[in-house]
Amino acid sequence: GRRRMRRFPLFKFLIERLGTVLKATGIYRRGLRNAIQVKLNRIEMTFDNLPKAFDGYTILHITDLHVDGLPDGIGHLTELVKDVPVDACVLTGDYRFNIRGPFDSILPPMGELTASISARDGIFGILGNHDSIQMVEPFEHLGIRMLVNETLDIVRGGDIVHLTGIDDVHYYYTVGALEALRATPEGFNIALVHSPEIVEPAAEAGISLYLAGHTHGGQICLPGGLPIITNIAASRAYASGRWHCGEMLGYTSPGAGTSGLPVRYFSKSEAALITLKRRV
Repeated sequence: GRRRMRRFPLFKFLIERLGTVLKATGIYRRGLRNAIQVKLNRIEMTFDNLPKAFDGYTILHITDLHVDGLPDGIGHLTELVKDVPVDACVLTGDYRFNIRGPFDSILPPMGELTASISARDGIFGILGNHDSIQMVEPFEHLGIRMLVNETLDIVRGGDIVHLTGIDDVHYYYTVGALEALRATPEGFNIALVHSPEIVEPAAEAGISLYLAGHTHGGQICLPGGLPIITNIAASRAYASGRWHCGEMLGYTSPGAGTSGLPVRYFSKSEAALITLKRRV
């Protein structure tokens, strides 16, 4: 974590210079429009070990909102999800734009978003590398069950799915994150992790589904969606979209917001609607 924090001033300097170049070339507004146009990405994921009662279970996965960095974006997202009933909603971190300082301004729009979500089993969240542990209590007042290196059970009939949420592993990694993964009970386990940077240990721990964000899918990509920067200490195979590691399946969402600059090129803002299917 500390090594990456030391590189942040240089990263910020380069981003500011890139913003100046984009504005000078006249394509900045196009990137801003791209970023605001949040889409609902419908995905099916099939598992051998999914309990029967959870066949068809729907999860709305929202990540990397960076609410105060692109205020119009969360408004579009709120409208997008308000008529979409789901079984559960999971939020995988990075709610504010800056990495430190106050976060009060994001609470009202976050409240509007959570009020618009109809999730039968609730809304669950974890913290990202832009977030503060001080967010946990006010977020829980908004109806978000925050998970910090802990596991809870979702029960349908006699079947159980274990949902584990761990602390950020990009800036704030501790062994507590690995301990939480290794302590998950046997069965079908879903891990909420801000970044796809502990994929291999999660697979070794018997996690069935790993949901992450952080990378923004590259955000500023080459044609074809090839990321220039992924900002992860992990294989690019895990940087965006669906993937697998051993028997574990995963999905890294490009997220609903932006970081650094409020623009996207050859990448799309999204909320992912994931349907779990049991292989017959």
